Amino acid sequence: MSMSSSPSPLPTRARPQFSSHWGFFLSVLGIAVGTGNIWRFPRIAAQNGGDDGAGAFLVAWLVFLFAWSIPLIMVEYVWGRKHRSGVVATFIKEGGERFAWMGAFVAFVATAITFFYSVVVGWCIYYLVQSITSPLPQSTEAAMQVWNDYQSGGWPLLFHALAMGLGAFAIWKGVSSIERVNKVLVPTLLLIVLLSVVRALTLPGAWDGVAYLFTPDWSQLTRPRIWIEALTQNAWDTGAGWGLFLTYAAYMSTKQGIVKNAVATAVGNNVVSLMAALMVFATVFAILQTEMGMNRVEILDIMKTSGPASTGLTFIWMPQLFARMFLGSPLAILFFLGLTFAGFSSLIAQLELPTRVFIDAGFSRPAAIGTVVGVSYLLGIPSAINLNILSNQDFVWGVALMVSGAFVAFIVIRSGVSDMRDTYLKGQPGDWSVTKGWVYVVNYLIPVAAIVLLVWWLSQAVTDDWYNPFASFSLMTVLAQWAVMMGLFIAGNRWLVRRMDPSQRI
Repeated sequence: MSMSSSPSPLPTRARPQFSSHWGFFLSVLGIAVGTGNIWRFPRIAAQNGGDDGAGAFLVAWLVFLFAWSIPLIMVEYVWGRKHRSGVVATFIKEGGERFAWMGAFVAFVATAITFFYSVVVGWCIYYLVQSITSPLPQSTEAAMQVWNDYQSGGWPLLFHALAMGLGAFAIWKGVSSIERVNKVLVPTLLLIVLLSVVRALTLPGAWDGVAYLFTPDWSQLTRPRIWIEALTQNAWDTGAGWGLFLTYAAYMSTKQGIVKNAVATAVGNNVVSLMAALMVFATVFAILQTEMGMNRVEILDIMKTSGPASTGLTFIWMPQLFARMFLGSPLAILFFLGLTFAGFSSLIAQLELPTRVFIDAGFSRPAAIGTVVGVSYLLGIPSAINLNILSNQDFVWGVALMVSGAFVAFIVIRSGVSDMRDTYLKGQPGDWSVTKGWVYVVNYLIPVAAIVLLVWWLSQAVTDDWYNPFASFSLMTVLAQWAVMMGLFIAGNRWLVRRMDPSQRI
């Protein structure tokens, strides 16, 4: 019997749910708001700025908020609330038994990112401790010494373990502990970002940075690359199509509006990204231009430079800038506290996703958490001790998120986009209704965008050593790693179906 038929009746015992709309909203906002908002977004905006400003990139980025992120988040909310299952079981129920491997791949991509994301959260914790206990570095050499001292010892392994341990503690009791943690983490994070923005905007020369951020160079919109970069950033920024929202929506009350929550989640995330960009652009322009006499070209060059594993602006330059600022030390503490909280709010969702998959497969929650955290720590060790491996994994599984989005779109198109709209997204009490435009976006725009994105990113990997699977950014390293995992999941498709069906477990 196919598992694509209607889901089995709910058990008589009450299902765990978020206790309030506010708790649910803060938790899903915590999924979207991560280090990518504070660490990645300002750098990408600078890289895609023109001579006059970065405003054109922001326009393209906002277009894809409504043409990619919000529609996919709605799909995940519908699936989570409808099936009350993890990613793999949901793909089986929604698409049919033969697509279990797709769900497994989507779940693995988010989990593979967790392996090295925990390492990055460890960096944030370390720099928070450093900003509290040590003087801020006054030069690039001093800042690099802090970074190198951390990397040369056993600190990355220790802080990777600390991040994983705290993440496991946060999800130990399921939705109740996830909700309690996020009720503290997310409001505190938002307050820290707001305070940091206000302080940054009061610096002499800060508004030159703000003016550059929002000034559009409209000719840039004729370049395909800026649209692709904007779509990529929005896809990674919000977490749409990862399966994370689906996982939390399994605990969503039927009284909570899907459309309203999807819009509020995505818009709230993008507001935080803009606030982070305001803080960084204002601070960098104020210090480098006003106090150090650099011109715009020199300033933007610093903002665009990633450094080792994209550490440049956040971990090398920001501490130096805070050191030159009045009350810079308290602001540095706030900055890295906010960065740490942002990392944790996403990390706990990334740990809950595979945990829920294992629970669907018959594991108890403690056993599922132990398995996920133990394996994630072990598979994160290479990234913790070698930045080239971390960069490779970031590239391989970051691009794979486009495949995840395409798989989500494929399944919902196969099961009927119009039917989903009519049943769950139109005329629901207390919620907004989506128009037919949403159907066209999911049916046509998202699949085309996913294919274009995928082709573009893979084309960037066609270099002289594209055939070398051990090169960090080669085409073959991507294809080989994807092929291994897809091959395993396709070969184990029937086993996956049995594990997700309690009546067939051995």
